Amino acid sequence: MSEFPKESFWIRIIYIVSAVIVLAIAFLILGPRPEGMEGALDVSGLPMVNAVLNMLTTVFLISGWIMIKQKKRETHKKLMLGAFGFSFTFLVTYVIYHWFKSGPKMYEGGWSELYYFILITHIILASVIIPLALITLYRGWTYQLPKHRKIAKITFPIWLYVSVTGVLIYGMLYL
Repeated sequence: MSEFPKESFWIRIIYIVSAVIVLAIAFLILGPRPEGMEGALDVSGLPMVNAVLNMLTTVFLISGWIMIKQKKRETHKKLMLGAFGFSFTFLVTYVIYHWFKSGPKMYEGGWSELYYFILITHIILASVIIPLALITLYRGWTYQLPKHRKIAKITFPIWLYVSVTGVLIYGMLYL
């Protein structure tokens, strides 16, 4: 019998929650919304807030990586939970923004190919990072350290890419 008999249950829950989040975000951006929602709340400052949250996630991810390389596990744990907290807060404000604003902002700069490459890879990897980050955190939290290390080697660069490109996308759209 496995040392962690409930892991398959929690992994299934993580996949279900991840799928619901991705589908909800896709619906918010692409689907119809009730009449009167757009503009009912001033969300014009949220893109800047989201860029800051992505930047903080990046700083915490890199700092957490440095701490684990220095064998400072407790500091690493706190920083990674902080990165997760910033990412979760980003997700909440992102959903609020798209609920009250119809559709995404269009890119108007002169680097369309680069922008759309960054945007498409960001979207795809942002969908992938949700279950990866949750599984990585779960395995770290339950002290399944060999499994945690193995998946963290995949999760870390993807999560870092998503947080950095989130800031780049903001810069390309708003600055």
